[in-house]
Amino acid sequence: MKLKITTYNIHKGVSSFGARPRVHALKQAISGMQSDILFLQEVQGRHDLHAIKHATDWPELSQQDFLAGDSHQCAYGMNAVYDHGHHGNALLSAFPIVSYANRNISDHKYESRGILHCIVRAPDVEVHCYVIHLGLFAGSRKRQTDALIEAVNETAGKDAPVIIAGDFNDWGNKLSEDLRGELGVNEVFDENLSRRGFGTYLRQLSGRGPRIQPARTFPAAMPFLQLDRIYVRGFKVESAEVLHGAIWAKLSDHAPIVATLKLK
Repeated sequence: MKLKITTYNIHKGVSSFGARPRVHALKQAISGMQSDILFLQEVQGRHDLHAIKHATDWPELSQQDFLAGDSHQCAYGMNAVYDHGHHGNALLSAFPIVSYANRNISDHKYESRGILHCIVRAPDVEVHCYVIHLGLFAGSRKRQTDALIEAVNETAGKDAPVIIAGDFNDWGNKLSEDLRGELGVNEVFDENLSRRGFGTYLRQLSGRGPRIQPARTFPAAMPFLQLDRIYVRGFKVESAEVLHGAIWAKLSDHAPIVATLKLK
């Protein structure tokens, strides 16, 4: 069984500058990806002010329902709530979503964060999917990563296939080793090591080679920070790429990552 998956911080469906609506263009771009499962962050569940100001360009449906359309089911984890609306994480799946739950991992009152856990019934197996958007402060990210590890260990069996994806805000790549060690996951760009040869792999593990580095995804117009990740367990990564270009730079401040996975 193969899965095509995407992680994407969609910046609440508005442009990076001027907050112009990009929801319709986002839907077209997401449809063009033809991904089976999409892990989305900064999804605007409701925004009354945008709905009034941009009446002709702002869909009546919530963004998760609008982007899912008829081809995908969706689950939404509401994290940040304010007088005129709310936003959070969402999962869109071409396969049935058996169950979902949102776990609050907010570390302080200024940032509302959550883990959206969905069980997806893929053709050959049930896959545990976790959508994540970690905080802006290093201490918060470490505590939220510990909460993520605890959540996965509590909700997914030791041998269950797992996909964890989202915006980790981990530009220093400080969290990957904890996730690998505690959960037995790999990041999708780790797989590049095997393609460079066994000697390269050993040098990296021993610390004598360059560090394992995730992809650069931010800012989308000229990515140099490594913020977005996909971690997997129970899958072989057949391909992984960051989508670059002028089109993507207009849609969000993050570039999406698309990966093709094969069940082991």
